[in-house]
Amino acid sequence: MGAAQIDGLQTRLRDAEMHLEHLAITRKTVSGLADRLPAVAPDLPEHPDYPRILAAFNHTTGPLRAKDVCEALGHELLPKNVEGTRAKLKHLVKLGILTEADAGNFARKPRP
Repeated sequence: MGAAQIDGLQTRLRDAEMHLEHLAITRKTVSGLADRLPAVAPDLPEHPDYPRILAAFNHTTGPLRAKDVCEALGHELLPKNVEGTRAKLKHLVKLGILTEADAGNFARKPRP
């Protein structure tokens, strides 16, 4: 083995050691961030409106009424659609994801 080959292998070894060090730093950073996340995301019922309902609450700071959420979902403001949305909001209250501050005003439950 010549000096050029040894130099090449040493360079590759240094690069590999540096890459390993970067991976260790990244792992430590990601692990630290993961500790800040909620342990388990809430289990949502199997209906496409539920994630969209939560998204509507993520884009507001105050409480929403069923009519507001129905509009955010792009549903016509027909009584059956508003009542269906209200039922879903009440279900999310039962699951502990939303709160109903007063009759008909729903909001995200404060995070601890």
